[in-house]
Amino acid sequence: MRRRSLLIAVPTGLVTLAACGDGDDSGSSSGGDSASPEASASSSAPPPPKVVDGPLPAITAGTKFGEKPTVAKGSGDPSKDLAVKTVVAGGGRAVAENDFVSAHYLGQVWASAKVFDNSYDRKTPIVIQLAQGSIIDGWRYALAGRKTGSRVQFSVPPVYGYGEQGNEQAGIKGDDTLVFVVDVQDTFNANSSAKGKKVPQEDAALPKVGTDTDGKAPSIEVPKGDAPKKLVAEYVLEGDGAEVGAQDSVLVQYKGVVWDGGKEFDSTYARKQLTSFSLQQVVKGWAQGLTGKKVGSRVLVVIPPELGYGDNPPEGSGIEKDSTLVFSVDLLAKM
Repeated sequence: MRRRSLLIAVPTGLVTLAACGDGDDSGSSSGGDSASPEASASSSAPPPPKVVDGPLPAITAGTKFGEKPTVAKGSGDPSKDLAVKTVVAGGGRAVAENDFVSAHYLGQVWASAKVFDNSYDRKTPIVIQLAQGSIIDGWRYALAGRKTGSRVQFSVPPVYGYGEQGNEQAGIKGDDTLVFVVDVQDTFNANSSAKGKKVPQEDAALPKVGTDTDGKAPSIEVPKGDAPKKLVAEYVLEGDGAEVGAQDSVLVQYKGVVWDGGKEFDSTYARKQLTSFSLQQVVKGWAQGLTGKKVGSRVLVVIPPELGYGDNPPEGSGIEKDSTLVFSVDLLAKM
């Protein structure tokens, strides 16, 4: 069973980073014998659905938030509308359209109760954007407005799922209604920041990064003097989440400046859009600097030219040849 496959477009800023990386991946992770709730590449948005209370099959075991549920077979005909029920009401922040959501989930076919995918067995929640083209529309409409800490059960008719083509890989036919149970763990948007513990920044020879966590771009004060010759990757805020592995993809906020002059050349804060990427797709300095760091952290990364763009910076980036780059990176989630 695969971990997951996400159809999240790479924003312009990360295209410039990925262009000079080692990896030859095209973007998303791939392959396997199950289906996450990603959108079909050919999907187009139908009109917003009517949301109703049911019918929905019973959850017969694993009824607590975070437990793997067992769901009964659907009885009778499913609704042609989107049936949604909050099974466990959370008290966290409400999810909005275009947010990235971290969630555990189980999906099965209404008529047969065949489970076609679940994240509980993988012990890793999915992190995916509630945006058209990134996820099936049933998820977009069912989860919008729900609060973190909530368990949501919903049934998705084909028009708001995989459409008439179904999903052959997962054994989903074009006329199958799908049933999902989703435990919403967290939600992230353009105002999200790392929330880790402050770490003293005592080396005067290194840039100093702001520690505000209000979603605004942190300050980066580059000292006068020569840039370090080796890679620097140090905590500014140290989170308590899982460590990032060299093969992982991450969801981040970041800001980049050049050492000489401190001029900003790229920022998710300026674009008002989070970004996600695989550590196999970015410049070596990013991959090496973020590997082993904890989710929930803000990390200062200083990248010497040989681990960045060297003598071939992206055209139009404002980065000169052989520039040392300085980044503040907020590691929001592993994907």
